[in-house]
This record gives sequence, structure tokens and C-alpha cells, in this order.
Amino acid sequence: MELYITVAIIFIGIILFVKDYFTIDTTSILIMALFIVSGVLSPEEGFSGFNHPATITLACMFVISAAVFKSGIIDGLSSKIIRIAKINYLLALVTLCTTAAVFSAFINDSAVVAIMIPMALLVCRETGISPSRLLIPISFSALFGGTCTLIGTSTNILVSGISQESGLEPFNMFEFSLPALCLLAIGLTYVFIVAPILLPQRENAEESGLKRQAEKYMSEVELAEGNPDVDHPIGKSALVRDHKAQVLTIKRKHHHVYEINADTMLRQGDLIKLLTDPESLAKLKTNRHYAVIGDKKDISEIKPTEETKEEKKIYEVMIPYGSGLAGKSLRQINFRNTYYASVLAIRHRKETITQDVAHVELKEGDMMLLFASEKNINTLTARKLVVTLSEYQNRNIDYRKAIPALLIITGVVAAAAFNLTSILISAMVGSLLLVILAVLKPSEAYAAIEWKVIFMMAGVLSMGSALEKTGGSAIISDFVFENMGDLDPRITLSLIFLVTFLSTNVLSSKAAAALMSPIVISLASAMAVSEKPFLIGVMFACSLTFMTPVSYPVNTMVYAPGNYKFNDFLKFGTPLNFIIWIAASFIIPIFFPF
Repeated sequence: MELYITVAIIFIGIILFVKDYFTIDTTSILIMALFIVSGVLSPEEGFSGFNHPATITLACMFVISAAVFKSGIIDGLSSKIIRIAKINYLLALVTLCTTAAVFSAFINDSAVVAIMIPMALLVCRETGISPSRLLIPISFSALFGGTCTLIGTSTNILVSGISQESGLEPFNMFEFSLPALCLLAIGLTYVFIVAPILLPQRENAEESGLKRQAEKYMSEVELAEGNPDVDHPIGKSALVRDHKAQVLTIKRKHHHVYEINADTMLRQGDLIKLLTDPESLAKLKTNRHYAVIGDKKDISEIKPTEETKEEKKIYEVMIPYGSGLAGKSLRQINFRNTYYASVLAIRHRKETITQDVAHVELKEGDMMLLFASEKNINTLTARKLVVTLSEYQNRNIDYRKAIPALLIITGVVAAAAFNLTSILISAMVGSLLLVILAVLKPSEAYAAIEWKVIFMMAGVLSMGSALEKTGGSAIISDFVFENMGDLDPRITLSLIFLVTFLSTNVLSSKAAAALMSPIVISLASAMAVSEKPFLIGVMFACSLTFMTPVSYPVNTMVYAPGNYKFNDFLKFGTPLNFIIWIAASFIIPIFFPF
């Protein structure tokens, strides 16, 4: 009976993952709760994902990655990278892709891509290269780099943890680096040759949508004598309530009012710069209480006049993976009153939204056009809510933090590589040293952990535990063995790789890894062959997925900034996925015989 319940819960989970009714972490925790409530797993077994070695290791690696970025190590190299990339398109492609691959082998790939996107956009602005010709290659390169080490992706850590929990030896730091480097070489060769041919020469998202669309709805009105909005807060004014206007700035006599929220009082004679739709603007023009000075103003006219440091300007930002804004609307967050920033437009996939933006549910990878002060933008970026795209500011290296951070991450990698201790212990000690040596404050270390990923990891681990406990993984592996047991193990490995990478296009990579790992361990036991080739196949297949923008977080992150269409990923990523599938089927057994 428990087996049927397990299958039913996993089936429900798959539907929720595919339909995207909830965020991935919410779905994962819901699955875990269903296993506990139904009695398939005890509370201790269900919650064991939170103290699983893979989960704790991943949390520590988030802290270590944050220390590397905070110390400015990558920023110190960025000026050299950008200078080389500006020479021509091919050098930009090679330099940025190689950099993404190298950093992603040791640092969280989402964090790497988040810092590479502004660098790439700067190169594009100064050279005329289309962002659509660079951002997908950067994303794919980061995915290849992540497969090269145990800490390169959370999927690697997860599969290794499941392997250890099943009584097998965990993977070493560089144990599967050689086959991964072979696939990396094949992948980069494909990117360098095919990207100039298949990727579109498309104008960037700013030119095609955000600023241009926002300008269409920009106007300037003056509050005439007798206006009912005078001496009333903006939030309760007819301007906002009836005309759906978004107030950007107020010019009052000889000064500007920039810190605007719902409680800001309106005064007679105020000259208000606002954003509203054409229909509402037409009504404003016929209303004697408002004097419309002009419409369709150039958005650049809002830029500050050097009066104060707090004056606002236009920023183009992206919602990164793990942002607290994802899954919520601006109204739910009370965004404007909390961060004193106005959202002029939102770009979700290929759709540019300029009306009723407060009600739009934000998604990871969305771009927003913000009207805000530098101080407020810095607050948003410091909290990892947004990544600034409109400008790239190169920070100086803080050597007091960079040197300890570099030594600690080297020690973490070396200790695990030479089997002095497990990656769990070395990562934990490294994280503690970063706090003790004041490279990170304790609050910064907590903030660095992407709790959404941690909860998702803990949740999906319950699926594998339930399959193993109820014998589901053994039944599935027996069924596979009966139908494919006579096949060459290489063919079995190839089929497993194919099924896994296809499933990541509808499931999260971690859910696919949590489901497939126990199954392939049981299958290898039934076939009386080594488990490692199959587990490495699952690792690689879960990470090297290129066919859609939703198959992996970094693909989602580049979608809007590159102004891509869904078909761009299909055309460029599908051939690469099948090339890697065939290559991995031959390469993995060379280094890990059955």
C-alpha cells in the first residue's frame, strides 16, 4: 500500500513541477509533507533532508561563494576580461565563455552568471555586439564548468550524498573531472563554431522593449487650482485611484521631491512626472483639474541634475535565481514604500509590461526598469533581490578579505581533493573561518545562503528516501533490468542519460537527480556492475540541459536580458544536448569502466 501512495505522491509532485502552480521549493516541501502525513516516512525520515550531508555542504558552499564575490576577487579580474572581450566578437565569445566555465567549477553557477551578464552587456554596449549572441553561450559554458568538480553544482553534491547514504563511497573533489573536461571541450567547440551561425542578431531588450515602451506612457501634469488631490496623500489621490498613474517625481517650486511613497502629500502647483496608459492620459487631458504639460517624454529627461546625491535615475535590473521578489507581486511586497523605487516596466520572457505592473507576479529572470536612487538600488542588490544590468561598476579588490578568502577556498578544495577529510567537513570549517576572520559578518553568511535551494534540496531528498524505503526503486530497476538486462551496459547508460536529461526539462534538475540516483544504484546492483558510471551519467545529464530556458536556472536568467525567444534555445541547445548525450555515452565508460 505504501508503494502505491509513494507513486501517487511522486506523480502529484511531477504535475506540480510541470504546471508550476507553486515555486519549486514550495512543491518540494509539499511532497515531503505528504510523505510524512501519509505515514510513508516518519517525521524523522522526512525531515532528514535538512541535516543531510548534501544539504549542509551546499549551504556552506553558498557562504564560501559569497566571500569570494564580496572580497572583489572576481571584480579584480573583470577589467582585464572586459578589455580583451572588447576586441572583437570571437574574442568576446571565447573570453566570456571560458571565464564562466572556470569560475563555475568552484563557485555557484547562478552567482557566476549573475555577475557575467552585466559584464557581457557592457561589452555589447561598447562594441555593438548583440547580447543575444553572447548570453546563451555564457549560460551553457557555466553549466559545463559546473560538472567539472564535486562542488561545481548542487546536483553533483546531491548525487554524491545519495551515493554515500546508500552505503557507497562518496565522490572525490576531482574524481569525474576528466570526463567532464572532455565534454566541456566538445561543448565549447560547438559554441564557438555554431554560435556565430545560429544565434540571432537581435537588438537588446532595452532597445526593443523596456525604455521604449515606458516612454510611450510618460507624461507631465500640473495640479491646477481646486484640484481635489491637493493636500491628499498620493496613495489616496484620484490620480492614482482613478487614472492608474504612477508618480515618478514631483517638482515643487524650486526643488524636486524624490523620496515618494503612498503617504507623500500633493500640493497645489506641483509639476508631476508620471507614467500612465493612453486611455487614462486621455481622461486627464479632459479633466480641468489637471494641466497636461506634455506626453511621450524621453525617459532620459528624468535623469538627475546633480542637485543631491539622492536624486533618482533609470536602472535596468534583473531578478536573479533565489530572489525574495520571485513569486510575489509588487503590491504584495509594498515595493515602492519599502524601497522607494518605481517600477516603470517589467519584461517577462518576450512580453513587456508597462500597465498595472503592481499586480504582475514576478519571476526569476524577469527584467525591470526601475526609477530609483543609487542608495536604494544598492540596498536591493545587497539583499540579492536584483542584479543591476544597466551599468557595471568595477570594484577594487579588498586584499584584507580577498587573501583570506582565496586561501580558505583553496584549503577547502585541497583538503577534499587529497582525501584529508570529506567535503562536508572542509566546507564547514572553511565557512566558520570566513566568519571568524571577519571576511563575512555572521549576518552576511546567513544572507548568503539561498534558503529556497536548501528547502528544495531537503524536499526532493524525501522522494528518493520514499522510493528506497517502499522498494519502489528496486521494482523500477528490476523492470528496467528485465527489459534491458541483456543490453550492453553502455547502451543502458546511454538510455539513462537520455531519460534523465529529457526529464530535467519538465522537472527541476535536483528532483530528477533525487529520483534517478536510487534507481540507478539498484539497477547497477541487479546488473552486477559498478554504480559510478550510472551515477556520473545522472550528474552530467541533470546539469547539461540546454533545450529550454526553464531547464536550468542560469538559462532562465539570460532569457530576458538577451531578448531571446523560446525557439532560440531549441535551435541552439537541442543539437548540443544530443551531441553531449552521444559523447557522454562513450566517454564516461572510458574513465569509469563497468
